[in-house]
This record gives sequence, structure tokens and C-alpha cells, in this order.
Amino acid sequence: MMRLFSLHVLLFLAASTRTNAYVSDAHSAAKPDEAVVTHLNLDLVIDFSLQKIIGTATWEIKKSAHAKQIHFDANGLLIREITDQSGQKLYYELKPRNEYLGDDLSIDLPESVKRVTIRYETGKNAYALQWVTAQQTSGKQLPFLYTQSQSIAARTWLPCQDSPGIRYTYDATVTVPKEMLVVMSAENPTQKNSSGTYKFRMRQSIPAYLMALAAGDLVFEAVGKRTGIYAEPSTIKSAVYEFADMEKMLLTAEKLFGPYRWGRYDVLVMPPSFPFGGMENPRITFATPTVIAGDRSLVSLIAHELAHSWSGNLVTNATWNDFWLNEGFTVYLERRIVAELYGQAFMEMEAYLGLNDLKETISELGPNHPDSQLKLRLDGRNPEDAMTDVAYEKGFNLLTRLRLQVGNKKFDRFLEKYFNHFAFQSIVTEQFILFMNDQLLNKYDIDYMRSEVDHWIYAPDLPKDYELFYAEPPFKKVDEAVIQLLTGDNLNRLNTKNWSTYEWVHFINRLDTTPLLIRIPEIDNVFKLTQSGNCEIQSAWYELAAKYQYKEAYGNMENFLLRVGRRKYLRPIYKQLAQTPSGKELAIRIFNEARDNYHPVSQRAIEEILKP
Repeated sequence: MMRLFSLHVLLFLAASTRTNAYVSDAHSAAKPDEAVVTHLNLDLVIDFSLQKIIGTATWEIKKSAHAKQIHFDANGLLIREITDQSGQKLYYELKPRNEYLGDDLSIDLPESVKRVTIRYETGKNAYALQWVTAQQTSGKQLPFLYTQSQSIAARTWLPCQDSPGIRYTYDATVTVPKEMLVVMSAENPTQKNSSGTYKFRMRQSIPAYLMALAAGDLVFEAVGKRTGIYAEPSTIKSAVYEFADMEKMLLTAEKLFGPYRWGRYDVLVMPPSFPFGGMENPRITFATPTVIAGDRSLVSLIAHELAHSWSGNLVTNATWNDFWLNEGFTVYLERRIVAELYGQAFMEMEAYLGLNDLKETISELGPNHPDSQLKLRLDGRNPEDAMTDVAYEKGFNLLTRLRLQVGNKKFDRFLEKYFNHFAFQSIVTEQFILFMNDQLLNKYDIDYMRSEVDHWIYAPDLPKDYELFYAEPPFKKVDEAVIQLLTGDNLNRLNTKNWSTYEWVHFINRLDTTPLLIRIPEIDNVFKLTQSGNCEIQSAWYELAAKYQYKEAYGNMENFLLRVGRRKYLRPIYKQLAQTPSGKELAIRIFNEARDNYHPVSQRAIEEILKP
């Protein structure tokens, strides 16, 4: 393995001796060595009646002396006209690549060109755009639009150099119907105006996948000095209550990992169709309403998205092969924040469930599958296809392994140095390894970890016999309760009053491995799991119900699948339903009814499960 490590680093060192700092990205047509964007002036008009965006994107560029063209990514865009800074038309071509990469928009660059202006419209099926009808929103008053640009979908609503290795600043003007408010991944307004036109500024450089926009019937309420919530009027009060600890989280993160460099940190509560838990758009996280449980039990999701302000947004994976640099680090930071605020036991429960999910994913992939490596090989593939929890949980466990060698304080300081050193840069795994060797392994005399780190990053599967270290099993109370039930105890004797969400999820998971399955109706009757209002518990319970055809839960399960668009919850339930002919028939019927309410990300995932 050491030879493998040396080869990777030597190749990186050889590549980095070139005069530019850009890494080749197979998922972008951009050739930043020749010509690269530095700033965007964006003017957008959002047409809800036609469900399209009419845009003018003016890009300031930096080019080499020999550059004859600049290359952008575009997918499904209608290009109207391209001009230079003096209004002269520029010759361009749209060269098809493939369905998910879209087109190479190549523009000729006469020597005098410093700026290119692209007038365009979005296409009918722009992958990044979700047009939500008024009926599908919480308040049911106005339609809603949001973007989801990660990983390579920014090009479906903006002609751009759509690589995480290319960063730029931007200004924007957006016009919407007058009764709406618009927010972006930028400095945001906090109230509606009478014109329907809003201006935005983003002075910190970001890659295209962090470009974000949402428009709808939105209001704002502050939570702290630097934190606040955007939501529909019908949701704002419950969201402010649920996310009351945002300012504490921000202060805790700064204490652990250094200053927050983005000004404000706000959260936008999305419509139920949003396909993810959250999206870490700079300055404004887009968050699923499924975390509003009424008891603040699921707020670790906000800690996760906040942590991205360091890992992912401040220091970014330069290619999607290095996705773990975004997500593995973020899960680690999230759980350090959670441990500080809510206790080590809470964090360990989350980590335990995460490790179980990771093992299940690796089992499904196969132990030698390259997608179980941290450093991915995605050339010729849609990066979405490999974005499993390997990057999240295997990355977290590697960083935890390193932390255990030096302790919390030293490892926190190492991470703070890492974020300072690479701030507002996009890097590859090999740059992290070189920095780690110098600032951690050499500094604290733990060179013996080099070959192990190499194995974690470049080898599939988990290292043999790896288990997280716990002072005691994090679900000891739940496991004892399961033993009680196995010995025939009455369900009413179980003391579940103070169980957390994670304890209930573990309890449901344990049912799947014990003879207690025959008591599912009794368990449901006592604990009312089918009627739970907590989406984590609902998801775990409905997955079990689908697997064992507990039909008393099917009505609520169907309502859940029709209402919620979060891919994490949808995929396991549909997967279990699809295991039997009758279940698959039900799944297809539900999906046909729910499909238009799902984002294309979720649609694609479910279509893959239900295909003939």
C-alpha cells in the first residue's frame, strides 16, 4: 500500500509543478489553463407561467497569452447571443458531450476580449430547477422555485465553468412576481419590496455548484445576531423554535475550528419535495422541513450544513473524485459540534448508526467495489451515481481514527490550520495527505499511521476488524429493553419515556434481527410508531413495515411517500416494497401519483429501483 500512496503523491507533485493550479476535471468542458472565469454579473427574470428563467450572464475572464477560446458547460440551455465587453458578437459553438454532461459551449476569444456576455433561457426540463405549485407548498398561496446545483446541475440554469475546482465571485439582479421574495447564496434581503426586483452580492469566491436561488412566499425572522430563518409564513414559527440553537452552533464551531468567514448564516426551510436533508449553499442553507419534529431532536442536520462553511465551502473538493474531502470532514465537524452542545453520548449514537449504514452500503456494493474507496474514480460516470454514504461515514471514521492518536485539542488545532491554509481554495486528496504528513503525522510522531491512512483512502472496504471506540455501547438502554422483550416481558413495562430519536431508530432496526417481528402489531399498538410525527422514526418504521408487509402501516406509509421528497427516506421504503410483486405494484402506483412532487434527483433514484 505504501507504494500506492507514493505513486499517488508523486503524480500529484509532478502535476503541481506546472504553472497553473488547476486540476483536470472530467466532468467539465472548462479548460481553465487557457481561460477561466473570475467574476459573474447575472441578471435573471423568473417566469413562473412558462416555468423558465431568462438570463444574461456577464463573465469577467482571465486568459493565457495563447488562449483562442473559452469553454463553458451548458445543458439544455437556449443560447440567444454572446457578445464581448463592447457589444461585438462572438462566434460560439455548442458541442454535445453526453446526457448528463450536456454541451461544451466554446466561445472564440479575439485578443481584446476581457468579458463575455451570454444571453440565454433555461430549457423545459432543467435538472437543477424545481417548480413547485402553490398547492405543493406549506402555505398553498404562491408557487415556489428553488435550484439544486450540486453536483453538475448548475449548467442547466446558468452557462458556467461547472467544476468545483473553479471559483468566482458574483453580483446578481433577479426579478420575480411582486408578492414574492428571492434569496440566493449571497447577501440577502430580509423583506419583500414593491418592485419584485432584488439585488445580490457574493464577495467570497465559490464554485458553480454552490450557486443557489429560491423564490416564493417567504418571510424572515432572526434567531441570533448572525443567524436567522427564511420560511413560508405558515412554517416560520415552528422553524424558529426548532432551530433556536443556531447561534450557539455557530459560536461552538468557531471555538473548535476557527472564524466563520461568510458573514451571516441563515436557513431557508424548503417545500417538502426538497430531495436532500440540506444543501450547504454559502450564507444560506436550504433545509428540508422533515427536520421540524417539534422537539429539536433532528437539529444535527443544521450542525452538518453549518460545518460545510468550513469543509466544502471554505476548502472544497477540486473534483468529485475527492468528494470525501467535503463530506467526511463535514460529518466529523458536525459530530464534534453536537458532542460539545448535546453531549458525547448523543454524538456516539449518531456515529454508531452511521457506521452501520456504511457497512450496509459496502455490503450492497461488494467489498472490492471501487466506490467503497474514499478517493473515487468517476471518469465516464455521472458523479451522482457514486455519492453514497462512503464519503460521509468512511471519511468520518478515518478522521476519528486520526483524532484518537493525538486527542481532541491537537486534532482540532490541526483542522483549524488546515482550513486557514487552504481557505477559499479547491484541493485534491493528495494535497490533504501532504499537509497531514507535515502538520500532524510528523509533528506528533505518529508516522506509523501513513500506511493505514493510505489504506483508508485508496483501498475499498473498511480496514479489517475496524470498530469505533466507545466507553460503553451507545445504545445500552435500548439493547437491554430488547433483551427484556425477548424474555417475554410486557411492552408496557419498558421505560421509553426519555428515548431519543436515535434510540427509537436503533430499536426499530433491532426488531429486524430478532424473533420480536411477530410482535410488530403489539409494538405498534403500544408505541404508536405508525402515527409518529418524527420523519426519522417514520422512515425506519415504514421500511420495516414494507419489508414484512405490515399492512396496518400502509395507509400512513403511502401518505408519507406522497408528502415527502427527501431521497434518504424514499429510497429504502421503495426498495423494500419492490421486493415482492404486490409490493412493487403498490410502489409503482404511489410513485406515479407522487412523481411530479419529487425533485428529479429523487425521481431518478426511484426510477432505478422500479425499472423492469
